[in-house]
Amino acid sequence: MMVYRDDTGARTVDRYLMPYEGRVIAVRRHPAVLMVPVGAVVGGLIVCVAAGVISGLLWVWWLWLASLGYLVWKAVAWSLEFFLVTEHRVMLVSGVLNRNVAMMPLAKVTDIALERSVAGRMLGYGEFVMESAGQKQALRNVGFMPYPEQLYLEVSSVIFGVTDWSPD
Repeated sequence: MMVYRDDTGARTVDRYLMPYEGRVIAVRRHPAVLMVPVGAVVGGLIVCVAAGVISGLLWVWWLWLASLGYLVWKAVAWSLEFFLVTEHRVMLVSGVLNRNVAMMPLAKVTDIALERSVAGRMLGYGEFVMESAGQKQALRNVGFMPYPEQLYLEVSSVIFGVTDWSPD
């Protein structure tokens, strides 16, 4: 059983639980979700240095500061986003100023798949694809999940229960 134990994270997650629910799994998404903002900051820095050296343009540094602000915003959003599985439901809590809670009851989940790209295999993340009975759900795809194989097995055991399997 994997439970997030940081006090700040626990307070963030606990406010979305019903009184009779307990956390079973609560994790942040993989830090690789920040690759695009980090790439924008590094690429912007290279462009700004080149533009400053070649043509003496100093205003391009404001563009780099904007990309740096974008990175900070995404890092804060990442730190406040949690994937949560309880005995009754699966949730994705996200948002900085406006909080969004996407939820799917465990009883509606009919199948869960783990997909891993080459980058995901190299960096250690995967994407969960959940199928549900009925209409389209808000939690169909959850990308950048850390510890993908371990988390997949743990989530599957919570969703589908642990059965006593014997080869007889």
